[in-house]
Parts: sequence; structure tokens; C-alpha cells
Amino acid sequence: MKRFGGRDQSRSVAVWLWAVAVMVFAMVVVGGVTRLTGSGLSITEWKPIMGALPPMNHADWMDAFEKYKAIPQYRQINAGMSLAEFQGIFFWEWFHRLLGRLIGLVFALPFFVFLLLRKLPRRLIGRCVVLLVLGGLQGVIGWWMVTSGLSERVDVAPERLTVHLGLALLIFMGLIWTGLEAWNGEEHSRSPEGWSRGAAILLGAVFFQCLLGGLVAGAKAGFVYTDWPLMNGAVLAPVAWDKGALAFLHDQALVQFNHRLWAYGLLIGGTVYAVQAWRWRLAEGLGASAFGVALVLWLQAALGVVT
Repeated sequence: MKRFGGRDQSRSVAVWLWAVAVMVFAMVVVGGVTRLTGSGLSITEWKPIMGALPPMNHADWMDAFEKYKAIPQYRQINAGMSLAEFQGIFFWEWFHRLLGRLIGLVFALPFFVFLLLRKLPRRLIGRCVVLLVLGGLQGVIGWWMVTSGLSERVDVAPERLTVHLGLALLIFMGLIWTGLEAWNGEEHSRSPEGWSRGAAILLGAVFFQCLLGGLVAGAKAGFVYTDWPLMNGAVLAPVAWDKGALAFLHDQALVQFNHRLWAYGLLIGGTVYAVQAWRWRLAEGLGASAFGVALVLWLQAALGVVT
């Protein structure tokens, strides 16, 4: 019986995985543009195969437009929108979904080719299978997110948007991590004991902050309190606690406060980690890398305050 999997190190596999990661990053950016332009609900159907092509004639465009007119977002926000304006928002959602389909192909086809040619390191096969499954699941979650805005809401539910973003980030991190393992080989993929745990905690904290940012975006909380360091003159603006636990997902004041508070902790933790890594110098380049991460955290915080 032929065994799948090849030698421990494969730089061609690494380049492939990083190329997919670049596409996923582009997908997140386009998703952000889709949200900011209010385009996410313009396509009210999910057709994984047939939906790859946009409407090809005037009749098809009018059919898609009439379906959009049936949802609350059109009636309450975009009533009177012209067909040309609809085509503008339709493009971003269609392009976002098209990128998802292309990512699936660019990942799946080379995966099976590398597998058959025994170019894929055996220890990474299972991880690639998980990434493939997560990619398919992301499409399902994307549609689940869209459905939240088709019946009663005029936008998607913040928590579903956050799940969609979170899974995209997990896939992105998994691709980068697996690519590094394929490039370096198992022997050179180990980090100094203790520091790898700290890096994992820091990465987890950054990931959680991104989720909080997703809630801010989904709840449109970033537009409500634009002063800093206070929120409309208070440390914490009034919170609608009558929502119960849902306040942590939907209340604009609490969502923005949590995002700010976690950012402060992340800045402190990232700075301490960088200073300690520089002092102990347990591995070549570790201190410089840690300071690079800390610098990015501070730049991101400054960007958050300015915007």
C-alpha cells in the first residue's frame, strides 16, 4: 500500500501555504470594504457553484434587485436606490464570495497534488486537512451570518460577524504556522522553552482583541464614542444592562469599553514580553522580533485612537 506524505521539509509547500495566506488576508480586507460600503446583504441567496457568475443580462439584474428590495435593509435604509447603485454594492459582496471560491480551489487542488506526489510532510497532512475543512465551514458561517440580516435586522448580527472574522483569522494563522513548519522542518521549528508559551499567550490575546474589534464593527460602536481616553467624559458610558449578558455583544458603550480595556492590557503585556526577551536573549533574533511585535501593537493602538 502506497504511503502518502514525504520528507519533513518542503519549501514549495511552504510557498503554496503562504500564497493562500495572502489570499485570505485579501479576503479579510475585501470583507471589511464590503461591510463599510453596506454591501453584505446585497446577495440574498447562497449558490456555492452557480453563484460564481454575476447576473449576465438586464433581466437577471432586475431579478437580483427585486430580491434585495424584499429585505428590511432596502426598505428602511436604501429605499429608492437605483439599479446602478445596487450593482455597486452587489459587486463587493460578489467579489468577496468569488475570492472565497478561489481560495478553496487554490488550497484544495495543490493539496491533493502534493499529497499524491508525496511532497507534503507527513506530520502536516492532518493539519492541512483541518484547514481544508475550516475553509469549507467558513463559507457556511458566512451564509449563516448573512441570514441574520435578511428578515428582521437591517444589518448582520454582531456576534455572527465576529465568528466569521474569527474563523478567517484562525485559518490565516494556521496557514502561516504550517508554512513555517514546512519551510524549516520539525527540528528547526522549536522555540526556547517558556518563551513559546509566552508568545502563544500574546498571540491569543491579540486574537481575542480582534474578536472584540469585530463586535465593535458589528455593533457600529466605533462611531458612538469618538473621544479618548474617556467616553463622552466618563470612564464607562451608560450601559443598557436590561439586555443581560447580551449587553457584552450588543451594547455599544460596553463593547467599545471592552475593546479599549483589553487594548491597554495587551500593550502592557506585549511591552513586558519584548523587554524580557531582549534582556534574556535566549535565542538569536528573539528580542528584536519581540520588540517588532510590541511596536506593531503600539502603532495599532495609535491607529485605533486616531480613527
